[in-house]
Amino acid sequence: MQFSFGPPVAAAQIIGGSLFPNIRGTVSFLPLGRNVLVTADIQGLPHNSDPCGGGIFALHIHEGSACSGTNFSDTGGHFNPNDCPHPHHAGDLPPLFECGGRAFLAVMTDRFQIPDVIGRTVIIHNNLDDFTSQPSGNAGTKIACGVIRSV
Repeated sequence: MQFSFGPPVAAAQIIGGSLFPNIRGTVSFLPLGRNVLVTADIQGLPHNSDPCGGGIFALHIHEGSACSGTNFSDTGGHFNPNDCPHPHHAGDLPPLFECGGRAFLAVMTDRFQIPDVIGRTVIIHNNLDDFTSQPSGNAGTKIACGVIRSV
């Protein structure tokens, strides 16, 4: 199978919250047939120089429509239209692996279509996702947020 990449049709401009105000970046959504290519390009993440710890951050699409509230509390829970257990929510994405304060991710998914997530939020959490704990993988505090909009 060969893919043809066009420009994104939706994106979230990520901004850090009060704990990590220097976080900035973009999470983009591109259609790939019946699938969606999600890319994240993030900078300003907390850097941990310990080679055996830190530097992994959970990334999720949340059901809320605004990056408001204390620590982005108004974003609600993970986007989960099929009422699946974690980590099978439509909004569960692979983690970001920080490298010198930056992270890049590209993942293809069939768990949602782009119109399903327009107006929802993308959240970066301060912990890695353990892919087990219910309902959200013990991902920790919400440290950065962006609203997904058509481009």
